[in-house]
Amino acid sequence: LPGPPFTHQQMPSKMVYYGQTSCEQDTERYLDVVKYVFSYYKKEVPLVINTMGWVKGEGLLLLIDIIRLLSPSHIVQMDMCDWKAMPPLTPEHVHFSAGLHTKGKQQSKCKQLGVGSMESWKYPEEEDVSAPQHKLLYVHPEFPRAGVAGEARVHSSILRDMSILGYLGHLQSPDVGAVLPLHSLVPYQVPFNAVALRVIHTDVAPSNIMYAVNASWVGLCCIPEEVRCQTEGPVLLTQTPICDCLGFGIVRGVDMEKKLYHILTPVPPANLRLVNCLLLGNIAIPNCVLVGQQGIEGEIPYVTSDYNYSI
Repeated sequence: LPGPPFTHQQMPSKMVYYGQTSCEQDTERYLDVVKYVFSYYKKEVPLVINTMGWVKGEGLLLLIDIIRLLSPSHIVQMDMCDWKAMPPLTPEHVHFSAGLHTKGKQQSKCKQLGVGSMESWKYPEEEDVSAPQHKLLYVHPEFPRAGVAGEARVHSSILRDMSILGYLGHLQSPDVGAVLPLHSLVPYQVPFNAVALRVIHTDVAPSNIMYAVNASWVGLCCIPEEVRCQTEGPVLLTQTPICDCLGFGIVRGVDMEKKLYHILTPVPPANLRLVNCLLLGNIAIPNCVLVGQQGIEGEIPYVTSDYNYSI
């Protein structure tokens, strides 16, 4: 919390590359990712869970799923002074409301008919175990335009680019001096058959997979299965794995003759030895990285002005 995230990046204890800026397209995989990461929490220290700002429609239902899944001790809910559509996330509300992928508990008939107050009404004994017991802390901000959706999207896009640039900054020398463009850095050479490949966010024909991967941001991941390939590759996965992500890189070139990926990454070699999977998501390299390549004669690699908007 001391400042913008890109100023104090740290390597997570456990990380999964989801590959998209929103989970709308695949909420089931999102919940599976949350379960996977949360299963490594040892409960030795307090855990603060920063939920998404998507709290309308299916986003609210997904939030109820997450609360039910993680069973927090406290929930801090910040209201908006000019928007009252979101109900207070009390233990009772979470207990009885249906989520996106989970069902709420049925209230007893006497409760549904309005007999008795919430204070005097008790959960049936068999439901006590699963009933949420969190404490709700409800906050009313006094400043206007808190959480305006359009502005939040623009800000998150800028912060995301800054985070990527901050991460790529680890490729630079710690000495104060000129920043080297990416084409001046020596990439790792990775054989096609040494890593499995998967495009997360869309279907890509195998014949076009290298066009998609070239000049892309990739998650450097570790799947439990050994990557075995009798040919020179590439090795293509048919499903997106939920696995450890050890860092990120840029595929700055593909050598089709020697069957090599050229990858730039600040991940240390000791960790790179564990990487056996490249996941390509819908996360773009910031434009300034590609446009600001100094020392190039002629056209800048991977950048075109001859673009057909009708495609």
